[in-house]
Amino acid sequence: MELLIKNGVIVNAGGRQEADVAVDGGKIIKVEKNITPGVQTEVVDASGLLVLPGAIDVHTHFELPFGDFFSADDFFSGTRAAACGGVTTVIDFITPEKGESLLDAFKKRNELAASKACIDYSFHMGLSEVNDRVLDEMKAVKSAGMPSFKVFMTYAFRITENEFRRTLAEAKSIGALIMVHAEDHEALEAKRAEFIKDGKTDPWHHYLSRPEDVEGKAVGEAVKLAKSAGAMLYIVHLACAEGLRAVEKAQAEGYPVFAETCPQYLNFTCDVYKRPDGRNFVCSPPIKGKSSLDALWGGIKSGSINTVATDHCPFNTCDKDRGKDDFTKIPNGVMGVEILYPFMLSEAGRDCLSYERAVELCSSNPAKIFGLAPAKGVIAPGADADIVLYDAAKDYKILQKNMHSTIDYTIWEGISLKGRPVCTFSRGMRVFADGGFKGTAGRGRFIKRVKYM
Repeated sequence: MELLIKNGVIVNAGGRQEADVAVDGGKIIKVEKNITPGVQTEVVDASGLLVLPGAIDVHTHFELPFGDFFSADDFFSGTRAAACGGVTTVIDFITPEKGESLLDAFKKRNELAASKACIDYSFHMGLSEVNDRVLDEMKAVKSAGMPSFKVFMTYAFRITENEFRRTLAEAKSIGALIMVHAEDHEALEAKRAEFIKDGKTDPWHHYLSRPEDVEGKAVGEAVKLAKSAGAMLYIVHLACAEGLRAVEKAQAEGYPVFAETCPQYLNFTCDVYKRPDGRNFVCSPPIKGKSSLDALWGGIKSGSINTVATDHCPFNTCDKDRGKDDFTKIPNGVMGVEILYPFMLSEAGRDCLSYERAVELCSSNPAKIFGLAPAKGVIAPGADADIVLYDAAKDYKILQKNMHSTIDYTIWEGISLKGRPVCTFSRGMRVFADGGFKGTAGRGRFIKRVKYM
């Protein structure tokens, strides 16, 4: 064996145990007590530490074009930050140009990622248009290892209700998963136009233009369409109580509807948009009120929220400042990939949820829902050696100067967390230790995904 992690407490979604973890060829080969190392084995003493499966962030946007500039992290700096936060796999997005072959768009995006990614990665296929050609190509995209497709109910590439129905029907036919950004386009555009006309263009009016019901109504409509089609549906970045109620109702009725929320929606409220740096928090859907924050935590505890991911899509200060006097010009997005696991595990350390549930939300459920299991999301023989050593007693304060992204600020500045990851292994290779990045650009591999839970 190449690596032996001894004396730690292994935490999987299903429980915990005191055992050693033996690794060879990038795979976990044994999980037992008192494993004897070989002569050439590297032994890591995990006494006093939790041994966790690496987190899987299923919602990132590296090198995302936004007008004439890009989100601040490319596939190197983004996956570097991920590794330093205990994330060992990311799923990013492909957004084809209108008229472009979906597989051609994948080839270009994969070439961009392959030379830079430090950890394993995959893609969801975005649909910027829906027509016969695109629907016909979906099966080939699934065969290429990407059985998840994202649609939008707002933005310039939003789809109509009929196009949504057609997409859901095709997904049902081929066994694919549809992801949806759900916001009521007509309602938010009307509010934006009203505020612009009245000169109300500060970040607070970004929130007011997209209040609770703008998201809630759209989530309800998306769920209704998925139920009608009998198709699987995944709500990305769920931020409001009304939308959660629609998800919970569908789940109670037995429909395959999944919900994702993000750390920013679990920690902040819409009051951030009144701050001097409120533009830095501008994202869509926006961060909502305290009642929605409380409802989301209720969904975390009840199980109706299935995953926590980040929607990592940050822009540097100079880019955010383009809209300092007009929220409609602020590029939407916040950072989170390096904070995902530390934040959720810190909340577990404060007894807001169990460590097992944090692992379920950030690792095992993402692996199962998105077709990465059984290789990812668990500490078990046969799984990839994506392992995080976590010191629950090592508290720290988040400071931008200590982060590993290229962003020149963080919305998490000054927030204290209880416990922190101290070492990350990606397929048995140490990619984070001693507070610093140890990985290599280009070592991450594209992961083909085939089936769901």
